[in-house]
Amino acid sequence: MDLLVYFLDLVVLIGIFGIFSLSLNLEFGFAGLANFGKVAFVLVGAYTYYLLSEINVPFYFCLLAGAVAAAIVGVIVSLPTLKLREDYLAIVVLSFGEILKLIVKSEGWIAGGVWGTPVLPAISVGDSSARIDALVNIGLVYFCLAVCFVVVQMLANSPYGRVMRAIREDELAAEALGKNKTRYRAQIFALGSAIAGLGGGLYAQYIQFIDPYMFVPMLSFTVWIMVLVGGPGNNWGALLGAVLVMVFDRGANIAKDYLTLPVDPSNLQYIIFGILIILILLYRPQGMLKESQIRTKARDRIGHERTTAETEKS
Repeated sequence: MDLLVYFLDLVVLIGIFGIFSLSLNLEFGFAGLANFGKVAFVLVGAYTYYLLSEINVPFYFCLLAGAVAAAIVGVIVSLPTLKLREDYLAIVVLSFGEILKLIVKSEGWIAGGVWGTPVLPAISVGDSSARIDALVNIGLVYFCLAVCFVVVQMLANSPYGRVMRAIREDELAAEALGKNKTRYRAQIFALGSAIAGLGGGLYAQYIQFIDPYMFVPMLSFTVWIMVLVGGPGNNWGALLGAVLVMVFDRGANIAKDYLTLPVDPSNLQYIIFGILIILILLYRPQGMLKESQIRTKARDRIGHERTTAETEKS
C-alpha cells in the first residue's frame, strides 16, 4: 500500500470513528450514560447492512436500516438497564455486547458465523483503484459524519439538550421539575445507538468483510479514549479525539515496518493509551477541549450586550 492510499485510508477511518465518538459523546458527554457496550450497536448496524445488501437493497436503505435496527436494540437494552446505577449499567451493556458477538459467532447462517463473509461496497466504481475507492468512501463517510454532527450539535443546544445535562448533573432536581429521567435516557440511548449503527454499516462496507472478531470490547474502549481525550460534552472534542487516536493507531502500524523495538508497536500503543488516560483523568479531566457552552438566544444577547458595553467604555 503506497503512502497516499494509506493516508486516504486513515482519513476514511477517522470519519467512521468520528461517528462512533459522536454517538458516545451524546450518551456519556451530555447524558452521563456509561455505555461500555458501544461495539454491540456497531455490530448490529454492520450485520444489518450486510444482510440487506445481500438481497440487493440500495445501500442508503441498508445504512438507514442499520441505524434503525441499532436504535431498536438500544431501546430494548436500555429499558431494564437505565434504572440501574451507572457502574451496573456499564457492566450490563458490556456483557450484552459479548453475548451478541457469541450469537453471530455460533450461528453460521448469520454472515458466515465464525468465518465471516465478504461485504459489498456501498458504491461500486467498477474496476477502480484503491485510491478511487478511498475517495468515494471519503465523500460518503464525511457526508454521514456531517449529518450526525449537525444533529447532535443542534440537540445539545436545544431545550432537550438542557434537560439532558440537567439529568446528568442532578437527577433528583430534574425529576422535581417534572422530567422523566428514564424516558429521556432511553431516547438518548436509542439515538446514540442509531448513530453507532450507521457507523457500523459504513465500517463494514468500507472494510468489505465482516466477522465477529472485528467487534471486540477494545473497539468500545478505543471510542472511550477518543471521547475522554477530546473532551466529554464537546462535539468538536469528540472529533479531535478521533483524529488523535486514529493517527496514533495507524502510525503504530507503520512503525512496525521501520522500527525495531523490544515491544510490539501495537501492544506499546495500548500501554501509552492507558498512561494517557490516567494523566488526562488526573490533570485535565475535562479533556483537551472543555465542555461546550449551551448556545441560546438569551445567552447570545447577553454576550452581545456585554461586548457592546465594553466597546463603549473603551
